[in-house]
Amino acid sequence: MPTVDRWLLPDGIDEVLPVEAARIEAARRQLLDLFSCWGYDLVITPHIEYLESLLTGAGHDLDLQTFKMTDQLSGRMLGLRADITPQVARIDAHTLGAEGPSRLCYCGSVLHTRPRPLSTARSLIQLGAELYGDASSTSDIEVISLMLETLASCQVQGVHLDIGHVGIYRGLVQAAGVDETTERALFDALQRKAVDEVTQLTAGIGQSSLAAMLCSLVELSGGVEVLDRAHALLDGAPESVMAALDDLSEIAQVLARRYPQIPLYFDLGELRGYHYHTGVVFAAFVPGVGQSVAQGGRYDDIGSDFGRARPATGFSTDLRFLVQRGDAAEQQRSAIWAPHSNEAGLHEQIARLRQQGERVIVALPGQSAAEAADYGCDRVLGFQAGSWSVTDLNS
Repeated sequence: MPTVDRWLLPDGIDEVLPVEAARIEAARRQLLDLFSCWGYDLVITPHIEYLESLLTGAGHDLDLQTFKMTDQLSGRMLGLRADITPQVARIDAHTLGAEGPSRLCYCGSVLHTRPRPLSTARSLIQLGAELYGDASSTSDIEVISLMLETLASCQVQGVHLDIGHVGIYRGLVQAAGVDETTERALFDALQRKAVDEVTQLTAGIGQSSLAAMLCSLVELSGGVEVLDRAHALLDGAPESVMAALDDLSEIAQVLARRYPQIPLYFDLGELRGYHYHTGVVFAAFVPGVGQSVAQGGRYDDIGSDFGRARPATGFSTDLRFLVQRGDAAEQQRSAIWAPHSNEAGLHEQIARLRQQGERVIVALPGQSAAEAADYGCDRVLGFQAGSWSVTDLNS
């Protein structure tokens, strides 16, 4: 019989040990409190659901990332959540059914069948916030601002923000009457900034002005000045395209006032999440990391499969990655060493200290105060002058 290394974990699945776990938990509490201060209510979603619920709306692109199995009770297919966003959309659309705007947030583990590009992790702690029921750019600004405050709270340094709008490309291809096959090819070429391919694919468009506008998306990337160029190059575009540009201009102005230290980069040919996003898309990047550290956008159709399509915008991030990337100083929590004893008053004193928020470690049989430092204790509880008192370990 071959020997099985029972301590081995699957590739991309990691344990979180005490020091890191304490930092993650502290960050989780801090960020959920931050979300609460902004009016976002916490929801907790199940780890496993019927597959068709997980793969609705934004979930369609997650099919290959979702672990699947058969429910032994119903015979239906189940999935382990790879993204919490569709679950929160179901809560807003079906379970809560609020008429006005609603703000929801979440934090929980998700599991992927394969890691993201440039990563090895398949088990993430997804943290995010969603705002439903308002279609204005004000909601997009709020969500982007909350994302930036989240990164600042974790002391993530060197953040710069990429912003786009899928409505610009979508409005142009619809007006040009591009067929589905050409649209997919054009989409792919734009993502690769393949100028020659974009030119070839748009050559057959009857309206030369629309063809030129689609070609211009390749070069419309850079700082806020790109938006002025876009207004000039896309002059005469469908109304929905110009409205999208106006939204981007408003977002740029507000964010520049609120966060002047954060560089803004606009790319009108970047169509991240094109198949489920409907408007503004955004992502935060930091130097030395080849993928976004937080991302989001508008997805107004996400609740339709649950019976109620509402305007929606939100963002998500991997909490564990933020903690690892952040520059917050590691806090060593102090502790008190208590002796192993049945003497009168000891248990009551330990209980009082714990109620005050102190960390008290009680010695087990055979242990002495000489081992206290090994457990992170800097103080000791001892019986002196007729009462129990706390003194420094080395005093």
